[in-house]
Parts: sequence; structure tokens; C-alpha cells
Amino acid sequence: MNKAFVKESSDDDDDELAGALPQIPAGAKNYITPAGYQRIRAELLQLIDVDRPEVVKVVHWAASNGDRSENGDYIYGKRRLREIDRRIRFLTKRMDLAEVVDPTVHHGSDQVFFGATVRYANTAGEEHTVTIVGIDELDPLHGKISWIAPVARALTKTHVGDLVTLQTPAGLEELEVLDVTYPAKD
Repeated sequence: MNKAFVKESSDDDDDELAGALPQIPAGAKNYITPAGYQRIRAELLQLIDVDRPEVVKVVHWAASNGDRSENGDYIYGKRRLREIDRRIRFLTKRMDLAEVVDPTVHHGSDQVFFGATVRYANTAGEEHTVTIVGIDELDPLHGKISWIAPVARALTKTHVGDLVTLQTPAGLEELEVLDVTYPAKD
């Protein structure tokens, strides 16, 4: 296929990597826990120090073999290099916007803030436990929800025993805060 008909990725595609991630609200900071920040930093360093140099070696070797038009190692290597560079740009932007918030400062508090693990019950009596974390740390399967999630926004600044109203697609639902915990200081 002629290269004139192949779309190359551009720097504007960096946000495609965040496809599953919610957008940071305009004017808001990218709150993140210290552990989450360290995970992003570790991934960035892995990409820069290990993954990218390995792919560059493969591309250099493949390019030295001659014809690049049907050279699978070269074509795949260049594509992988673009993916790595895009991810590096994305992680760098996220780290630049990051506001590291240490939830241990609230240890012992019964009020819900960023970093809290909250146990609550809904009107049906079902109990749920969630930890309020940054957008880049969310993992709903393990109970980690983003601070911009509707449940997190409804629970924020409440105390143990408080009742809050949550707007859901099925209508209004009342939640009762049963327990609030924070990680202990090291």
C-alpha cells in the first residue's frame, strides 16, 4: 500500500490512550495518591530506560537488512516505537498535571476525603466498599473509584452515619455512610 494512504498518528492522539479514563474536569487538578504517582513514574521510567531502547535496537537492525517495504520487523518495530512514544507523552502530561495528595493525613478521621476507603449501604441494604482515588488509579473491579465518580462526589465530606442522596439512572437512591478508613502513616 502506498504511504500516501496510510494515516500516521499525531501528537493529538495522546488522549486516545485515555479512552477508558474519564476526563479531568476543566480547572480541576489531577489528584493522585503517592502510590499511584509512583506506579505512573515507574511505568514511564520502564518505557524510557528499557522498552524504547530495545525497540530502537530491533528497528536499527531491521533497517540495516535492506528493503524496508516488506520487512516485518522494521514495520512492526516502527509501529511499536510510535506507541511507546505516545504513551511516554501521555504519562508525562499526566505527571505534569498531577497533584499528589497523601490520604494518611486524615488517618483516624470519620469524614470522607480523597483517599478514603468508605463502606456504605444503599436503600436495598446492600453494602459496598470503595476507595476514592485519582483518575489514573481507578480500578472498579477492586473497589477503587475515581474522585469524580458520582458515588465519590456524593460521599465526599460526609461523616460516618450521614445519609446522602445519589442521582442514578434509575432515580434517586439514598446511601448511608457506615465506615471510613484511611491508610496508616508509615
